[in-house]
Parts: sequence; structure tokens; C-alpha cells
Amino acid sequence: MTDRVPAHQIAYARLRDMVLFGDLAPGAAVTIEGLVAHLDLGMTPVREAIRRLLAEGALQMQGNRRVCVPRLNEAALEDLGYARAAIETRLACQALQYCDRGAIAELAGIDKRLDAAIACGDIATYLRANHAFHFALYARAQSEVLESLAASLWLRLGPSLRVVCLGQGPAMVQGQHRTGPTVPDNHKRALAALEGRDAAALSDAITADIAQGVENIRLGLFSGLFD
Repeated sequence: MTDRVPAHQIAYARLRDMVLFGDLAPGAAVTIEGLVAHLDLGMTPVREAIRRLLAEGALQMQGNRRVCVPRLNEAALEDLGYARAAIETRLACQALQYCDRGAIAELAGIDKRLDAAIACGDIATYLRANHAFHFALYARAQSEVLESLAASLWLRLGPSLRVVCLGQGPAMVQGQHRTGPTVPDNHKRALAALEGRDAAALSDAITADIAQGVENIRLGLFSGLFD
């Protein structure tokens, strides 16, 4: 497969995942040469990947041929949460009409992997399964424009969520999708809404899930995890 895919696309996909899933911590600068060595690719495709991520706001340039993931502040977090809720609830509701039983079963399977990761405090699997759940749903909306916007917003929030999880360990992973009499599992709510063909309930579940993640990042900002 790698023989058929251009090197710059491979570099972008790998570097994007490093940003999205928090392998690059916000504010921690890395050299371009270091990324070239880590990705085991040439300087030109890595530079092209960096340029794309700079344009998306997922990276920022620093001096001495270094780049870093931008640190979020309260204003940026508020804006990102607002934008995610607006775009992702629209995607979810558009996806509803295309979600047959097979699609719902696929989402339920992803959610089971997420639950298993939460139970054992597996941060890496949790982050990837959480992302997979949302974008497996959004892919059904058949909206390339909105899905690409959602993906760009996740790039800006993903690194901070990883830092919050690492800062508080497995308990934070378990708390991210905590459940109980007054705090329902929002992914389970979304699955139930899909089963019931209930657009309003689906929108509420996605909105609540986004708000929960944003609040955890906000608490991390206040606690000094990002200093």
C-alpha cells in the first residue's frame, strides 16, 4: 500500500495522527529533523505535511526549525466547543436517515471497545475508539464539507484531551464517559436515539458528549496541566 500512496500523504496521515491523539503535547516544541527521523520519511514530504497542518491550525511554527501544537486558552476552547456542537449535531442528524441496522451495529461494536478501554484505563485505545465512534457516525451523513470541518476541529482539541487524561491517569479516562443515575453515557444515548430514529434525542446526546469533553479540558486548564 505504501508503494502506491505518495510519501507526502503518508507523512500527513502519520503526523496528523500524532497531533490528533496527543503524541505531540501542546506547547512542546519538536524539530523538523526529529519528525523526519520519527516518521522515517524524507524531509520534503514531512515539510509538506507540516505546511498542511500549519494551515489547519493544528501546528504552529517556532524558531530554530521547530514546530509545536498550540496551547488552548479559555476563549479558544469556548469557540471550539461551540463550533463542534453546531457542526457535529448537524452531521449526526443528517447521518440518521442513512443509519441502518448494520451501521448501528458497527457503532455499538466501537462503543464496546471504548467501554473496555475505559474499564482498564487504556488512554490510547480510548482516544482512538472515541474518535472512531464519532466519525463512523458522521461518515454516514454524506457531507464531505461538514465532515472535513469536524475533523479540523478535532485536530485542535485532541492533544489537550490526551494531556488531561495523562495528567490524571486511568481515573480520568473512566471519568470522561462516567455514568450513573444523573450522568448517562452519551454514546449509549446516541445509539438509543439511532435505534428510535429520534433526531432530537440524537442531537442532545452529541451535544452533551461534546460539552463533557470540553469541560474536562477546561478543568485541566485551570488545574495547571498545560503549564
